[in-house]
Amino acid sequence: MESASQHLPILNQGDRCASAREAPIRPSRMTKRRFAVLIVVQVLMVLHIVQWLLMGSTLAPVEPSESMETLKHGAVTVGFILFALAILSTAVMGRWFCGWGCHVVLLQDWCTRILHRWGIRPRAFRSRFLLWLPLGLATYMFAWPVIYRFAVAPFVQPDLEWPGLTWRLTTTDFWATFPGWMTAIPFLLICGFLTVYFLGQKGYCTYACPYAGVFVPMEPLALGRIRVNSDCEGCGHCTAVCTSNVRVHEEVARYGMVVDPGCMKCMDCVSVCPKNALSFGLGSPAAGVRRVPSTTRHWDLSLRGEVALAFAALLSFYAVYFPFGQSAAKSSLPLLFASGIAVCAAFMAWKSWSVLRAKTVGFHRWNLVREGRIRRGGVAWVAMTAVVFAVLVDLLVVNVAGYLAYRMDLLVQVTEGAVFSPGRPELPPEIARSARAASALYVAAGPIGEGGVSLIGDPGNGIAMRRAWLHSVLGEFEKAETILRTAWRAEEREPIAITIGRVLRAQGKRQESDAWFASTTAAHPAWIALEGEERTWLFSEGREREAFAIAHARARRDGSGSMAERRLSALLIEQGDTAQVEEGILLAKASLERDGSSPYALVAIGTGYLRLRRADEAIAPLMRAAELAPEDPRIQDLLGEAYEASADPAGAQRARDAAQAIRHGNS
Repeated sequence: MESASQHLPILNQGDRCASAREAPIRPSRMTKRRFAVLIVVQVLMVLHIVQWLLMGSTLAPVEPSESMETLKHGAVTVGFILFALAILSTAVMGRWFCGWGCHVVLLQDWCTRILHRWGIRPRAFRSRFLLWLPLGLATYMFAWPVIYRFAVAPFVQPDLEWPGLTWRLTTTDFWATFPGWMTAIPFLLICGFLTVYFLGQKGYCTYACPYAGVFVPMEPLALGRIRVNSDCEGCGHCTAVCTSNVRVHEEVARYGMVVDPGCMKCMDCVSVCPKNALSFGLGSPAAGVRRVPSTTRHWDLSLRGEVALAFAALLSFYAVYFPFGQSAAKSSLPLLFASGIAVCAAFMAWKSWSVLRAKTVGFHRWNLVREGRIRRGGVAWVAMTAVVFAVLVDLLVVNVAGYLAYRMDLLVQVTEGAVFSPGRPELPPEIARSARAASALYVAAGPIGEGGVSLIGDPGNGIAMRRAWLHSVLGEFEKAETILRTAWRAEEREPIAITIGRVLRAQGKRQESDAWFASTTAAHPAWIALEGEERTWLFSEGREREAFAIAHARARRDGSGSMAERRLSALLIEQGDTAQVEEGILLAKASLERDGSSPYALVAIGTGYLRLRRADEAIAPLMRAAELAPEDPRIQDLLGEAYEASADPAGAQRARDAAQAIRHGNS
């Protein structure tokens, strides 16, 4: 070969530092500090739950999603206050809350450490379109409720009025808005481990977190930023340790500060800088800075691929989070969980498409395609993706069918009394058609072994209950009973037991119905509604003695001061003869001696005296009840009756005016 001179580029020695470039990156002191802060946050959350379990009442959840209650219903929650403060602080300090206050970030960082110990270094997935998903989720959660109430509702729901602001800072049901363990554990696995494994260390924060959709637009306004001084020699240590996928060394070289809104102010870059050239400081914000596209930044998909990826993500999201109305067949997960599933499923779809088309495809340690040949790992990946999307498509079809069934079900406007009474009125043809159409759609949304398409069955027997109701409306009680018996064998639940009793009575199976109530009540003594259902039917059939006997037996079993005794008192007063009303008053007085601040014991006493035509004696307990429960207009109604019966028209008018004022204020 002939030799030829080659002109090599001359490096500017002032732009590099051999010692810094060649030296190992020192551990970040901030990592341990940040982990310590995040662990303290986690411990405080656990202590919050423990305090609620011990005391029964506590501060409402300190969770940003509680802001939706404020925006929808005007209830100022602790979560709303926290979120508002976090947003305001982001406008000053930058996106610090994500890095130092979010328990999901702790989960992702912990999962990253586990993967590192296994020798796996998660690579950041780069998609243009998925970057917009957090903003879309944030708009749905925090902007749409306000837009709907003030811009849409006046045209489609004019009776929806703004209730005004109220305070809801404490709660007795802390877990009411949180999912159970059966949802929480998969959430930890998918939104912690799987999003990191598929999408990189901050994969969930980048592509699935709705709060990021609020913090990211606010971050450019922040005065607090990672800034650089003249000591920087471009060694790149800062970029190497950044867990938010920010190219720190490029940004500080171009702009003198980090302008990427993905920066979570974890301060690792500041800690590892060998020249101490980086610091966090206040100064000019990133807003208005003209961004220069990075020559090293690239996307993993073409624009056409991005469209397909977005479609897969949306399909997956709506399959597991169905916000388009109620449905007995609705299979919907919490939004934050659904977003994690959506981005993971979209990544799986993209990787499977690459396996089918590319000549070389890998994923961490796995060779999926090599030299155009799909390896066993590639076959397994595509098969797994196919199963995942089969389940997701099935869920979406079930949700759509269930929603359509629900819409048809709404047209079946018939009262339970008309359906289960002995003299059933003739059913209008349009209601009968709607009932049959709704029933057919519910079947389609039901389990695959029962003529439907659902691979996961009937969650909570919701479809079975609605089908049984529709068959009852149509007078097909035997079909309704068969459906309910099947649901009962799958899961014994009180609503199913009550409906079976109604269906048996509607068929004239009186003895079988009595036996059913007796056996089921004995097997489930805590089911108060079932016992109340039996008493109601006994009264309707003129079997008052049996109804009172059941109530007495329950009160004796539960003991004095129990809910059963209070129910017995009300039953005796409302439906008993003179002796039974007097017995009910004595029970209510005994309850009042144990709890002198019970307005409803006082109401029971006053109602009893009214039934005994002793209105003068009814006034005092009813007035005391009105003082204890001033927001209840029914007490004022009873007080008005007592004054009227006592020949005090002025007092009766005052009570009626008070009741009207309360109702007007509540409306």
